[in-house]
Amino acid sequence: MPRKARRSPATNAVLVAGGAGFLGSYLCERLIGEGWRVVCLDSFRTGASENLRPLEREPRFSLIEADVCEPLPSSIKVDRIFNLACPASPRHYQADPIHTLLTSVLGARNLLDLARANGARLVQASTSEVYGDPDQHPQRETYWGNVNPIGIRACYDEGKRAAETLCFDYMRQHEVDVRVARIFNTYGPRMRPDDGRIVSNLIVQALKGRPLTVYGTGEQTRSFCFVTDLIDGLYRLMDIEANPRAPINIGNPEEYTINELARLVTELTGSASPIVYEPLPSDDPQWRRPDITSARTVLGWSPSTSVRQGLAATIAWFNAANAEERERGLALRPMGLTFRTPAIAGALG
Repeated sequence: MPRKARRSPATNAVLVAGGAGFLGSYLCERLIGEGWRVVCLDSFRTGASENLRPLEREPRFSLIEADVCEPLPSSIKVDRIFNLACPASPRHYQADPIHTLLTSVLGARNLLDLARANGARLVQASTSEVYGDPDQHPQRETYWGNVNPIGIRACYDEGKRAAETLCFDYMRQHEVDVRVARIFNTYGPRMRPDDGRIVSNLIVQALKGRPLTVYGTGEQTRSFCFVTDLIDGLYRLMDIEANPRAPINIGNPEEYTINELARLVTELTGSASPIVYEPLPSDDPQWRRPDITSARTVLGWSPSTSVRQGLAATIAWFNAANAEERERGLALRPMGLTFRTPAIAGALG
């Protein structure tokens, strides 16, 4: 007979694993704004302390520097847990593929055990990469995917698939309240300029007057969701009382070819940079577009920021950060870029 997750007294506290990362830092701010106490846990392998600077004087915010692969402090008492602890860009997750896989699997297990001990609700940040190079388009949550289990992307793709399996087994066996979000391509201010993802690559190259690198023919497609829209989807998934008991796609169904994206970045930056083509990386998906019917019906969520609006905001942020570094006589740093609200507000307004 499976034992139920223990119910603990309410602490009004949330643990965000990976809270110093691109998505995690926005989520920490959203939670603070909603009145929660936030415990951020991060190893700082790819997270940046400067992402948390807006919260450094916030009394309801605390930070634990730790790796989710290792046993977690038993003193952590929280009502809710978000697991965002894994590098998400191919350049970073392929740099140490063994640790990436262990982060997905051991990290999920450790956080699920913590959720079980605390009687806490947990949102697992999964990914559209569980669909691999899909035969179904757009991708629905019922699609089982087409993943190369031994390819160079498998450490991330299969790691996230295994983490989903753990989540649903903990739900069935231990009645842990787990929700799984399959996150599609997300972009916005605070992206690392060296993360290797297409949006940051193109923007940094355009602003520096360098050729824009497109891999393959550029006719492969992606769907790009602005970061604050994505965070709203994650928050709603955690906040609903009824457990969906199935993964939910969170992403923007507005689909672009990479060539279209490159031309839009060129237009918005005013760059004269040419586009150059390089070979397509192994196992790179040809199509990516979410079916968000479940998100609309279950969460009442859909993205509100167009790609043009979101790119304008992201370009403004990168441009401001680059200008500040030039004034200091320094090169654009790979980490530590500071979020500038006025630039974003102006670009979106």
